[in-house]
Amino acid sequence: MTSALRVGYTSSSNGDQRRPMHPALPHAALACALAFAAVAPAGAQSWPLKPVRLIHGFAPGSAIDVSIRPLAAQLATEFGQGFSVEPRPGATGQLANEFVSKSAPDAYTLLAAPGSSLTSAPHLQKAPYDSLKDLSPIAMITAFSFVLVAHPSVPAKTARDLVAIAKARPGVLTYGSTGVGSGFHLAGELLASMGGVNMVHVPYRGGGSATMPDLVSGRIDMMWESYAAVRTQVEAGKLRAIGVTGTTRIAALPDVPPINDSVPGYDLVGWHGVLAPAGVPREVIERMNASINRALDRKDLRALWAQQGFDTPQLTSDQFAQRMRRDYAFYGKLIKSIGLQAQ
Repeated sequence: MTSALRVGYTSSSNGDQRRPMHPALPHAALACALAFAAVAPAGAQSWPLKPVRLIHGFAPGSAIDVSIRPLAAQLATEFGQGFSVEPRPGATGQLANEFVSKSAPDAYTLLAAPGSSLTSAPHLQKAPYDSLKDLSPIAMITAFSFVLVAHPSVPAKTARDLVAIAKARPGVLTYGSTGVGSGFHLAGELLASMGGVNMVHVPYRGGGSATMPDLVSGRIDMMWESYAAVRTQVEAGKLRAIGVTGTTRIAALPDVPPINDSVPGYDLVGWHGVLAPAGVPREVIERMNASINRALDRKDLRALWAQQGFDTPQLTSDQFAQRMRRDYAFYGKLIKSIGLQAQ
């Protein structure tokens, strides 16, 4: 943190006397401050002068990976610089989140993250950063319901069927997730709590590509994921879509009912966003927000998002920040209400 500028007096060497500063010094300091203020907006307008890194904390093929890559291509075209996507899997995204939060606030290292890694996982893991203070929200890039998918050997076509099976076989059904505290983990915990059943959580390091082999082979029974991450397996009949976590059906799966139809009150939705280290100039934040929202308004990207089960939210950076704070409070209350303990 930059200390405040003190003008008027300086201490003597013994600390007991105070003497006037040279009258020119405050004026020099003020001139330097004004010069910096004049340069800062120009620097923001010239950004980026070199390639930008988009870091995320999950495996290639995960939902965040699927959503950020086409957007990175659009940003590269608009800004005339490379926007590389770099997965850094581990700790439900916390490793990547910490890395970006501690990066230089020059907007050349940015974070792409699912909302749960920023708003729910920190309640269950001791994160060495504060997601609400150490990161600056730029833009939300997707909003989506999770999809509950099961191996075909699980004889359930609705969430109601699944709850009945779980009650008949307590502690036997297993579900995988991208890690402790992820939205996909909490989706399972919420169903277990509201349905009064006991299911076994199996956390994986990474994303859907890490969990998928065990699910498709039947080593685990089910999982909650974005439709983007499971679409290929659902269309091939290797997995069965049982329900979606929002309160309405999604266009990509019009025949799959909301879990809320079977378990009234069940409602969870996710999002992906782009964030910067705290301290990045506001001008850069706003330029990035405008550019991302322009990309989200393109017909080709809208069509791709709909195909993947994503909506295009197009929020301002302030609206995105408000959503983060609201979700952080929501997940904190949810985790406490269902009795999950920090690890």
